Amino acid sequence: MDFSFTEEQTLLRNSLSRYLAENYSFEDWRKFTHAPEGRDPHHWRQFAELGLFAAPLPETFGGLGGGSVESMVVMEEFGRALVVEPFVPTVIIAGGLLAKSGGALAQEFLPRIAGGETVIAFAFAEAQGRYNLADLTTSAKREGETYVLNGQKSVVLGAPWADHLIVTARTGGGRREEKGVSMFLVDKAAKGVTTRDYAVMSGLRASEISFENTSARLIGEEGASFAALEGVVDHAIAAHLAEALGAIAVLMNVTVEYAKTRKQFGQPIGKFQVLQHRMVDMFIAQQQAQSASLMANLTLGETDGARAVSAAKAAVGKYAKQVGESAVQIHGGIGMTDELNVGHYFKRLTLLEMLYGSRDHHLRRMATLG
Repeated sequence: MDFSFTEEQTLLRNSLSRYLAENYSFEDWRKFTHAPEGRDPHHWRQFAELGLFAAPLPETFGGLGGGSVESMVVMEEFGRALVVEPFVPTVIIAGGLLAKSGGALAQEFLPRIAGGETVIAFAFAEAQGRYNLADLTTSAKREGETYVLNGQKSVVLGAPWADHLIVTARTGGGRREEKGVSMFLVDKAAKGVTTRDYAVMSGLRASEISFENTSARLIGEEGASFAALEGVVDHAIAAHLAEALGAIAVLMNVTVEYAKTRKQFGQPIGKFQVLQHRMVDMFIAQQQAQSASLMANLTLGETDGARAVSAAKAAVGKYAKQVGESAVQIHGGIGMTDELNVGHYFKRLTLLEMLYGSRDHHLRRMATLG
C-alpha cells in the first residue's frame, strides 16, 4: 500500500502548517477561546481562501475533487494547533451527505461550503441514545412541500457558530430501528428552534437544541438515510483520528523538550532511565496510532472500511490516553495549568476519544462487523 502523499496534498499541508504557525499560536488560541464568541471568524475565511473546504468536495459542486486523504491532512494540522473551527460537521458531514444525495440542496449549499460562506453543525445525539445513531425520539412529519421537526438534541458541537443544522429524525419505524431514519437541513434561525449555548473542554463550544414544529428540508430519501448517516460518521471518525495524531505529536515534542531542560538533582530529568523508558513508550504509542489512523482513512468506502474505522478508533483512543497521561505526569503539576498547552491537548484527546463512540463501543462494533 502506498503511503506517500501527492504534490498537491503536500502543498496543502505545507500552506496550512505555515498559516497556523504564523496566525494560530497557543496564546492566540487562549485569547479567542476565552472571549465571548469563542473563536475568531477571520480564520474561517482564511481557511476557505487556502482551499481547505473545497479540497475534499466534488468538482461538480465547486470542490477540488479530493477525498478522505485531503481531510486527513487538514485535520492532522488542525490537531497540532487545537483548531476549534467546525470543519468536520460543515465539510465532511454536511458536505458528504449533500454530495451523496445530490439535487437542489447540493447545488445550493455545496458551493457555499466550499467557499466558506456557511457554517453547519451536526445535531445527532440525544440524551437517551448513547452512541446508537438510530436511537431517536426526535420526529419529523411531512406537511405539504416541507417537513416539521419536533424533539431535542444534545451536545451539538459548533452549533453556537452555525447558521444551519444537519438534524437526524425519525419519520417511521420504531425508536431504535434503522429503517425510518431521515436527515434534514434546518435553518438555525427558523421558527421553533431554541438553543442553549455553552463551552466544553478544550476550547470548543456546543448547544442543547430544541425543535418545536420547525420547518426542515429533507436530505436524500425519506426513511432510508441510516446507511448514508453511518458512512458519513465513519468519515468524521477517520478525520478526528488524524486530529488526534496532530495533538499526540505536539505532546510528544513538548514533553521531550521539557525533559531536556527541566533539572532535578543537578541534571536534566531526561537523563533518568525511567523517564527515558516512558518517553520511548510514548513514541511507540504515537507510531501505532499513526498506523491505525492511516489504515482507517485509506480503507474508507471499501468492504471492510467500517470495521477498520472502529478498530482504529479503539486503538487511537488507547494510545492517545497513554501519551496524554504520560505527558502530564512528566511535566508534573504544571502539566494541567491553564497557561501550559499540555493539559489542553490532553483535554482535546479525551473529548475525541468519546466523540462518536467510546473505545468500548467501537470494540463491540468491530466484533459485530467482524
